[in-house]
Amino acid sequence: MLRSLPLAALAVLATGCGDSAPADDAAPTDATSPGLDLPAAIAGAGGELEGTDLHYVDGDALTTGYLAVPEGAGPFPALVIIHEWNGLQDRVRQLADDFADEGYVTLAADLFQGRTGSNREENMALVQEAQADQAGMIANLNAAVAYLKGRPDVTGRVGAMGWCFGGGVALSFGLDGDNHEATAIFYGRLVDDPEVVARLDHEVYGTFAALDQGPSPESVAAFEAALQAAGIENDLHIYDDVGHGFWLRVDEDPEVRTAPAEDAWQRLKAYLDRTLGS
Repeated sequence: MLRSLPLAALAVLATGCGDSAPADDAAPTDATSPGLDLPAAIAGAGGELEGTDLHYVDGDALTTGYLAVPEGAGPFPALVIIHEWNGLQDRVRQLADDFADEGYVTLAADLFQGRTGSNREENMALVQEAQADQAGMIANLNAAVAYLKGRPDVTGRVGAMGWCFGGGVALSFGLDGDNHEATAIFYGRLVDDPEVVARLDHEVYGTFAALDQGPSPESVAAFEAALQAAGIENDLHIYDDVGHGFWLRVDEDPEVRTAPAEDAWQRLKAYLDRTLGS
């Protein structure tokens, strides 16, 4: 059974997203330190886009994802990455390029049919519309996975990953989507019912923040307990001294965010290697 997000929980998550999510945050900054072991995009130093737009949902000319492909013949593992509450922005496209540089065919999904929000009200409206059609969101991501698994340069192993709104969607997709091999959640909505999380068939990765309320550390603990009760392997971590959105926007407070972001990145790379191969 597909589970929709209660509006009260949605409001909490949306508030967290909005605190650190400008309408389009792709512009590089000079504040990042060279040599950090982080994807360039999350440090605010993403470059010119190198991928291509992609209509991956049959019969839907509005839904426009972004595809980034590694150099070489492959085959490569693949990722579907899921945007935040303001839609598919260039920072997420740049991050798709970064994952391609790491050796993953990466499709940044579009759950808002090409639309983006520029303020809290617009973002909330887009999220509520998407959440009202949970089956449609799952079908969208199923199409993304099917596209990737059908490519001759993909090994057949695909993971899904998202941030805030997209983190919660990644978990929902892990529970209810077609077969894929990894789910990575960055501060997205969670569930705490062992019978529900038992529908997962692979290890789960999660990065969370101690100063966050969407989800709160207590919610993360309940999610971890449910995973353990259901026998689902997991790598979850709550980072001290940081709040919502810290990983995707290290450049907003590099002194505080760099060290936890680097640790989360090393954990993520190890997780993707375990679940998808490289």
